Amino acid sequence: MTVREVTPDVDTHALLAGAQFADAFCIEVGDRDLDARHAAERMMARQPRWAELLVRLRNFLVAPLGLKTSGANPDAPRDMIGIFPVVSETPDRLIAGFNDRHLDFRVVVDVTAAGEARQVTATTVVKTHNRLGRTYLAIIMPFHRLIVPALLRQIAA
Repeated sequence: MTVREVTPDVDTHALLAGAQFADAFCIEVGDRDLDARHAAERMMARQPRWAELLVRLRNFLVAPLGLKTSGANPDAPRDMIGIFPVVSETPDRLIAGFNDRHLDFRVVVDVTAAGEARQVTATTVVKTHNRLGRTYLAIIMPFHRLIVPALLRQIAA
């Protein structure tokens, strides 16, 4: 299954007013019964080993800066997809993400009919708050562009 980069088809202002960044990737899968929650769960259930190592490195580097890490948080909402709290959900769209002092982000998983298949689109929307947020976004962007397609491929696996 091929992952394609597409133009984001979400109302970024409604999702995250003032967002400065948005991108989207999509994949078609043969599961006609797939909904947004199950697609998001398949994406986030496990990360490729190389992505896990990058997340661990990220957590180690940002913890001294007071930024959120993906470790266990007893105060975290119960409705989570992977490490991300669910913000809202319908059968066709699941929005997850959180706000932090350096940036706010949302990941949107949309599932639409594509003939006999389903198209799953993962859209990322980010609003930075300060220089740290802009620097962080610039540093992680090359990795983000590798991780999101890899996570989408897990839906088809």
